[in-house]
Amino acid sequence: MEGQRKATFAAGCFWGVEKIFSKVPGVISTQVGYTGGDLRDPGYYDVTTGKTGHAEAIEIIYDPAKVSYGELLTVFWQWHDPTTPNRQGPDIGSQYRSAIFFHDETQRALAEQSKRLLEEAHVFDGPIVTEIAPAGPFYRAEEVHQQYLEKNPFGYCSHKIGSPRIRDVLSEIAVK
Repeated sequence: MEGQRKATFAAGCFWGVEKIFSKVPGVISTQVGYTGGDLRDPGYYDVTTGKTGHAEAIEIIYDPAKVSYGELLTVFWQWHDPTTPNRQGPDIGSQYRSAIFFHDETQRALAEQSKRLLEEAHVFDGPIVTEIAPAGPFYRAEEVHQQYLEKNPFGYCSHKIGSPRIRDVLSEIAVK
């Protein structure tokens, strides 16, 4: 993994999140899974109870020479609603929360800066509730969930593009 970096985000149903990030130039690979909770080695049906503390998440391996962490943050903010606690569209529960799981202090600082810039610019109608937390164990989801929308092109996905202002507001961190 030399020269490669890892990013982990939660932004609602992981099927749509994976489809979005897998199309970003510089993203080498994606896998969906569960993180942020207490149960070791959870499965989909464990997480959907909302009692494990885990979020549906995506783990991204990317080439920082081709895409910056700041650019990945911009994609993250642009493709979900970070103002709805424990919900994305019709998907309700703590497993659908908005979260950035940072892998180092640079990622933490950029995540916090991006959130602050968006709050100061009042891009969203409500306060941003996105959790910013250290990355912990990531449990790969069952194979049926990997690249789900690639295998099932008519599958369900509630993600919609957000305000074009997001890209403008975050332009200063996109190069970091």
